[in-house]
Formats: sequence, structure tokens, C-alpha cells
Amino acid sequence: MSDEAKSKPSRLGRGLSALMGEIDAVGAVPATEGGKPRATVSNEIDIELIRRNPAQPRRSFDEAALNELADSLKSKGVLQAILVRPDPKDSGKYQIIAGERRWRAAKLAGLKSIPALVRDIDELELLEIGIIENVQRADLNPIEEAEAYEALMKRFGRTQDSLASSVGKSRVHIANTLRLLQLPESARAFVREGKLSAGHARAALGAPDPEALIRMAAEKGLSVRDVEARAKDAREGGSIETKSAKSPAPEKDVDTEALEADLTRTLGLAVDIRHGKDGGELRIRYRDLEQLDDVCRRLTAKR
Repeated sequence: MSDEAKSKPSRLGRGLSALMGEIDAVGAVPATEGGKPRATVSNEIDIELIRRNPAQPRRSFDEAALNELADSLKSKGVLQAILVRPDPKDSGKYQIIAGERRWRAAKLAGLKSIPALVRDIDELELLEIGIIENVQRADLNPIEEAEAYEALMKRFGRTQDSLASSVGKSRVHIANTLRLLQLPESARAFVREGKLSAGHARAALGAPDPEALIRMAAEKGLSVRDVEARAKDAREGGSIETKSAKSPAPEKDVDTEALEADLTRTLGLAVDIRHGKDGGELRIRYRDLEQLDDVCRRLTAKR
């Protein structure tokens, strides 16, 4: 092992890949901390001794995808160990740091044990790794992502700038995502369940009654642009109902809406895709020069 690998690693902002890189080989010499080896053990652990991480930001797991993974595990076994830590409140038990989806699928497959790497980490690192893992893999819905950022800021004093550095997102993206928490829980549910995009939700925040507008957007299949227009009308003393008779939203196929949602989530800005006979348009809405600068930086970044 190199001298660099033996030195004390930075505790924050390393990301899951960096953490796993220290212990990716079974039987590898563990990383050190303060000149002493940090506890790392690779073995098969009884599934019933493992608990989910209570700070895990991800709450939703696709049942069909879990069943597919379970079928794969039945035939091939678990090829990649999950990462756990000793449960600080229950001796002999473990908490998942990363790999909850594999653990859930292994239980569905009827496996009695699962390969696991045991690592001692603190509460901040536990929460941060959970967020970074899911954000990098795009596993969180926008509300889960926002709640995770808020937890890091409130519980551990993180700033938007430090969060952006840790998770590899722009500060504008962090700020836009956190804005979703201004919605009441009943409105957040539409985004949490994938019925509306984060772009819809942020557009509705401009209305006097965001919850009513979000509910209407979900029921009528409104586009982000339509929600923005209705929010603007409502701010000017009109009704969110008025736009329906004037300009019904053109229907979009599911793939187009999904692509809009993906781009909106990635950019942190409202994206509108319009198809026509001779091609189409991709519209990205920004509210200030900082957002425009962020989009330009992404588009001109070297590949």
C-alpha cells in the first residue's frame, strides 16, 4: 500500500466510491486513522442481524425491480458486498451504510446471509455517504433529496456550498432542490410519488396557493409551462382555472415527460420539450444570470 493510502483520509466529501475504494478487496489491509487501523471486516453476516440505516434518505424502492434483483441473486448470489457498521444502540447487530437495495433483494430471495464489509463511521459520515450514494446513482426522488440536504444542514451545520462540493452538484441545484420543502406534505406527495416533476413543484411555488395548483397539475396533466402561466395569473389576481379554456396543454407521450423530468432534475431548472413536424424545441427556463451561467458552464464543459 502506498504512503498516500496509509495517510488519514479526509472524513467528509469523499463520496461512496472513495470509501469503498479503501476496502474493495476482501482481505485488504484496512485504511488507517490516527496511525491505527480502522475496523474493517469482510464476511458473511446473518441477514436478520442487519438493520436499515434510520438516516437513509431513500424511502421508496421499486418493487418490480427488487423482485428482478432477487431472482438474479437466487441464481448468482450477491456479487458485491454491502457496507455496514456496528449498530451503536444494539450490540451484535449492524446498520447498513450502503447497499440497502441488495439487502432487501437478498431477503426476498430467501438468502440467510449476505457478504458485508464492516466499517466504523460516525453519524455525519453515515448520513453523508447515504446521500452521496443515492444522489450519484439518481436513486432519490426530488423530495427525498431535498430532505436529505436539509438534514445535513440542520444536524451538522453544512452549507449549500459544501453540500454542492460533496455531492457533485451545483449550488444552484442544491438551492432549487431545497425550495421544494416550502411545499406542504400533501403537495410534496405528488412529487414523491412521481406524479409531478420538481419543475412542476417549483413553478407552483409562485402561486398564492401552491397546493391547489399542484393538485390541478396532477389531475389535468399540465406541463411545467402551463403551471408557470397559471401561477403568474394567480399572482396577478386571476384564477388558476382560467388557462384551461384558453390554451389546453398539448398532450405529450410518457417518454417525453420522463425525459423532461430527468433533465429538470439534473439541471435544477424547468425544462420543456416540444415536438413538431419539422423537428422540435428544448426550452430551459432560468430566472437570473446565475442560473444562466450554470447552464452555459454545463453545456460548454469539456467531455
